[in-house]
Amino acid sequence: MAVVNSAVQLDLAKKSVRELNQFLHGDLAGRGIQRVEVLNPGGVHNLAVGLDADVDVDIRGHAGYFIAGMNKQARVTVHGNVGWSVAENIMSGVVRVRGNASECAAASGHGGLVVIAGDASSRCGISMKGCDIVVGGSVGHVSAFMAQAGRLVVCGDAGTGLGDSLYEAVIYVRGKIRSLGADAREEPMTDADRAVVSRLLDQAGINHAASEFKRVASARALYHWNSDAHQAY
Repeated sequence: MAVVNSAVQLDLAKKSVRELNQFLHGDLAGRGIQRVEVLNPGGVHNLAVGLDADVDVDIRGHAGYFIAGMNKQARVTVHGNVGWSVAENIMSGVVRVRGNASECAAASGHGGLVVIAGDASSRCGISMKGCDIVVGGSVGHVSAFMAQAGRLVVCGDAGTGLGDSLYEAVIYVRGKIRSLGADAREEPMTDADRAVVSRLLDQAGINHAASEFKRVASARALYHWNSDAHQAY
């Protein structure tokens, strides 16, 4: 472990994931460390999980599943691609992926901001509960499925079944929508929507005009059981 100007470098070619996470959870506090650089991640899983510290973590390369899950306060940046469920159950802070993300990015996220610079695969934002997600590219099928609260901004295209069974989350899409899921519908963009999109794009460091986006929200037909529907929704 090297310490330079209140920054620490941890090399996963020399240390285990357990040692990395133990340092981030226990040894970081009270040492005045502002930044941790993780070298040679090599696609391994579960890096920087469960952080609760005001610190910047830079993962220098591709990483695997469940990166930065349950994040609080920390600002985690992956300088590469990630596997499934990056920022799963994020509570606060910021998680950025400079490349692409596999399935279920930011699943069940309660708060904070998740930025995917490239594309996100299927089920991006599934069951999100209050976080904000900005995807610089496109998202795969059934993204924002059962999303309860929060915002998903998609700068590219969206796959089939977008927003299936939406609750109070709102989706903004700049490109083409292949199809909407059950109870999702396109609605007019308002000035408030454009202000939200502009702010989130600015936070993500992505330059697009908010006027280019479409709004998708819930039609609220699934909020109550309808016995006359005969299971047809």
